[in-house]
Amino acid sequence: MHNFALFSVTRRRLLTAMALSPLLWRPGQARAAAIDPQRIVALEWLPVELLLALGVIPCGVADLPNYRIWVSEPPLPASTIDVGLRTEPNLELLADMRPSFMVWSAGYGPAPEKLLRIAPGRGVNFSDGKNPLAVARRSLLELAQLLNLEPAARHHLAEYERFIERMKPRFARRGARPLLMMTQVDARHMLVFGPNCLFQEVLDAFGIPNAWQGETNFWGSSIVGIDRLASWRDVDVLCFDHGNGKEMETLMATPLWQAMPFIRAGRFQRAPAVWFYGATLSAMRFVRILDNALGGRA
Repeated sequence: MHNFALFSVTRRRLLTAMALSPLLWRPGQARAAAIDPQRIVALEWLPVELLLALGVIPCGVADLPNYRIWVSEPPLPASTIDVGLRTEPNLELLADMRPSFMVWSAGYGPAPEKLLRIAPGRGVNFSDGKNPLAVARRSLLELAQLLNLEPAARHHLAEYERFIERMKPRFARRGARPLLMMTQVDARHMLVFGPNCLFQEVLDAFGIPNAWQGETNFWGSSIVGIDRLASWRDVDVLCFDHGNGKEMETLMATPLWQAMPFIRAGRFQRAPAVWFYGATLSAMRFVRILDNALGGRA
């Protein structure tokens, strides 16, 4: 996240928990009226991504510093207003901004009743526990209908499908070696991603088995002890950074890490940040990262 040296251990753990634990709430389906697309505020990063996919730049976004670390792309303009934490947005600031509409991740942050006193809005869901990208498509189409941007949604989804098809040949020669995806949580734990994560549909399209077939939570991830990674041998490993370079360097210098089979085999790569709980734009960024790491290789 932003320079971890600036934070205490408690603060760091809090931010990690916030970033890695989206929740679920299913709102009503009421249609908002007279929404000015230049005055929409996004209170969580999933709705930021959905809006950007529709060509809408939110005027306000929660937790911009960490957005730039954990999400990174698409970038937001310098004029975007930081409206506070995703769990605790600045309600007074929001009231002063008088947004035409607000979008949040369902179940995350203040109660919808509080937000709806400020402006019309709705929550969007990340997953159904099985296929986040299918939910993302539905959410994009529903938001597009609400904002009268259905052509933009259809265009984006068609572009996404063409992009995936175009990238398939890049992975045709690598065989069936599984891929283990993870990111560091702390000195002793990694977050790994299983078959119900955002990126599984991409792996399926490219014929890449997911190495992690163990337990996962609703959002497709699981925190595991680093010692458990020693059981993986013939796998490729991608470890996503999030402003934690010093922590990773410390871990990588330990004898335990150096003894990992995938380290000895030279099949470990660090990768740029990608948002694990996003939608199609995050999936496309993942594909570009995956291509840089494994594309065109046997």
